[in-house]
Amino acid sequence: MAAFRGFEVVDKVVESDIITSFYLIPRDGEALWEVKPGQYLTLRLPGPDGPVLKTYSVSNAPTEKRHYRITVKREAGLNGAPDGFGSCRLHDRVEVGDRLNIAAPRGSFVLDETSERPVLLLSGGVGLTPMVSMLHRLVETEREVYFLHACENGRVHALRDEVLGCVNDRVHARFVYRNPSDEDRREKRFDAEGVIDKIFLRQHVPIGNYEAYICGPTVFMAAVYQTLQELGVAENRIAYEFFGKATSLKSAVTKAVPSVAASRATPAIKSLINITNPDAWAAEEVETLQKDKPHTVNGLSEARVEFRTSGIIVEWDSAAASLLELAENAGLEPAFTCRAGICNACKCGLISGEVDYFEEPLEMPQTGEVLICCSRPKGPIVLDL
Repeated sequence: MAAFRGFEVVDKVVESDIITSFYLIPRDGEALWEVKPGQYLTLRLPGPDGPVLKTYSVSNAPTEKRHYRITVKREAGLNGAPDGFGSCRLHDRVEVGDRLNIAAPRGSFVLDETSERPVLLLSGGVGLTPMVSMLHRLVETEREVYFLHACENGRVHALRDEVLGCVNDRVHARFVYRNPSDEDRREKRFDAEGVIDKIFLRQHVPIGNYEAYICGPTVFMAAVYQTLQELGVAENRIAYEFFGKATSLKSAVTKAVPSVAASRATPAIKSLINITNPDAWAAEEVETLQKDKPHTVNGLSEARVEFRTSGIIVEWDSAAASLLELAENAGLEPAFTCRAGICNACKCGLISGEVDYFEEPLEMPQTGEVLICCSRPKGPIVLDL
């Protein structure tokens, strides 16, 4: 199993009515793992039926060498639903001096540091956490940055002063409150009332050749994604994470009516599963990349994938991000939770063939098993699915 290290909570800071930050240092005295702006940590928490793995984005500057900071929203259950196990445990039971077991940073929803294009960082709610880490890195560059954050009001707005502390002649911050309080109005804590929509973007962001990063609830992401498309931002320059069966916001938006405010998103968008951890690039340019060349696996023009139990045989499609996505595209409904090689929920039998893991599993499966959420076939393969 991938190594977990013991960390100690050295500070616990309330950031808003519902969001708290935890500062973590390694107990072994060794250096922190390197973290890229946008990545997350995996925490192993004690649960009623055994350990539970939960992931939280690193919200501090990636150059920080003393500690990690995770900034966590307390996910209270609504309409009879249970409270979020991980977030509520951290908020209610974890205090300064407590120990947590943590695995190394993971995730590919990271800032492209090779680019010189201007950047849009668009977040909703607690989705600002990886964006703040990206912002700290971008402040050190010459790139133009617009940090655009939407939330309910000032009572739930976390890390506001920290973001404003990064503002300079190249770095701009704009805040949108859906239901601002009287105090928010008096103190002029926000720049617009409502949601991040086309009108807001046209008023606050100059026309430019941007790279955009989106993080927040699925309804928010789908609405913002569609708006960016309508404003001419190229698909392959919009990064986001999707945990759930729909792995592309593009496919969701194409079923929806023209762009509307996030609070009035169409049923096709509302039906999507809320994201649990915004940490991966969208592969929106795959279709374009594959149009003019055959799908290949390690140089093979085709690779047969057989789902033996279901009696389905398909050719590997390089437009699929993983074997899990290929199975879903074939009409199957494999079990999954994380889609990132963490939880092992997607594990199934490997009858024949080999796979490549594009994301190293947190716990490698045994011989004859495979995690289909983070693997692709090396050639012809037969799965017990």
